[in-house]
Amino acid sequence: MTRFVRWTALAVASALLAAGCSGGSSDDDKRGLSWGRCKATGEAPAPSSDWQCATLKVPLDWSKPDGETIGLALIRAKARGDDRVGSLLFNFGGPGASGVSMMPSYAPTVSSLGERYDLVSWDPRGVGASEGVRCRGDKEIQAAESVDVTPDTPAEEKAFFQDAADFGKGCQKDAGKLMAHVSTADSARDMDRIREVLGDEKMHYFGISYGTELGGTYAHLFPKNVGRMTLDAVVDPGADAVGHARNQARGFQRALNGYLKSTGQDPAEGSRKIADLLRRIDARPLPAGTPGRKLTQTLAVTGIILPLYSRDSWPTLTSALDAAERGDGSELLTLADRYNERDPSGRYGTTTHAQRVISCLDDRQRPTAATTRKLLPQFEKISPVFGTFLGWDTAGWCHDWPVPGQHDTPEVSAPGAAPVLVVGNTGDPATPYEGARRMADELGKGVGVMLTWRGEGHGAYGSGSDCVDSTVDAYLLDGSVPKDGKVCS
Repeated sequence: MTRFVRWTALAVASALLAAGCSGGSSDDDKRGLSWGRCKATGEAPAPSSDWQCATLKVPLDWSKPDGETIGLALIRAKARGDDRVGSLLFNFGGPGASGVSMMPSYAPTVSSLGERYDLVSWDPRGVGASEGVRCRGDKEIQAAESVDVTPDTPAEEKAFFQDAADFGKGCQKDAGKLMAHVSTADSARDMDRIREVLGDEKMHYFGISYGTELGGTYAHLFPKNVGRMTLDAVVDPGADAVGHARNQARGFQRALNGYLKSTGQDPAEGSRKIADLLRRIDARPLPAGTPGRKLTQTLAVTGIILPLYSRDSWPTLTSALDAAERGDGSELLTLADRYNERDPSGRYGTTTHAQRVISCLDDRQRPTAATTRKLLPQFEKISPVFGTFLGWDTAGWCHDWPVPGQHDTPEVSAPGAAPVLVVGNTGDPATPYEGARRMADELGKGVGVMLTWRGEGHGAYGSGSDCVDSTVDAYLLDGSVPKDGKVCS
């Protein structure tokens, strides 16, 4: 099972980079950081010498600030110009994205911002080099591919829920005490400590996808510390766990409709054809050219999802669907493997492990199988392709989870905060546009400033709109707040 709330680049993120531990300046040392050369781990080389890494100690439990600590891995590149504003902290979403891994590869997209900001990111607690959680091994992950996540029989349903429960037990075994301290609110408090040790009076922040929920939570907890904050590809703060699944069913179906129209197909007819293909794969998985593996329905859905994150990938989806119709599942399997961070040797990344541990600690809602069965007709009406998958996900994602969730929806109201720029993309599949409007409203009058892009794909900045990029740059670099409601076509 994979909840699709992730930034596109997660599927092709490079290996994590370990934190350096030497070469810090005296000011950094006084604040508790020692910056040094980043080191490579795995098969990925270290980034260029422009990048520095460090480890920051923070409380495991923020209610016990003098108690046990954990280490957070940080990465930065210092501002290239002389007219420095401060640090700009990035979170790339998930939850579960490694900022240490992704920041160097994302830096060219925000090159203009690197003139006046130190570009900074980190692995949030429970992620990557910051006590990253791994809930099961590679062989177990591959074995779980045979579990039907849209169960049609009592036996399939039993296996579905047993797999979900086993996953949670594996997370608890690996994470231990950390399991109860990886919430979004915990990470927001970590962010404020990062702000302090970087020597910044205000938090300048760029949050993408789930990073927008984290940014909104920070603004609620520390409104007076908000500086220039941009939230792009916005998670709906008013949606509970079931609401998020509905939103995603709607968003991905909307993106699929756009794709189908671009290929000259009627969306309703094209969706019916794909739904029929998925039903056939459910009954008989397709050969995929890899010994010991087949394209299951779950992997097929995942393979369809990935190209919908970016319009540039739509031709890839056409080729993969055509191959599947011919009985060849290899192309959809390759796409699913990219999304699931599986390399050719069979090793998997752990982004989805951290994603589940964090979101299940955040979300209080625990839909039962009976609740899901009642919800399925409305999910299927919203999306004949993705509805059943996302409907069952509401029950399986946090089934029999070892720790209780903290809230139904996050609190993001931030009275007294500086203006926060909220960027919504009308064609966003993973975080539908309506969530951006809700975020701007819930941040509060005079705080949430809405910028709309009539585009396609997950996220707006750096996606080809000069209007979006120049508006965001003017806000972050010069403090120029656009008129609330500005639209970029």
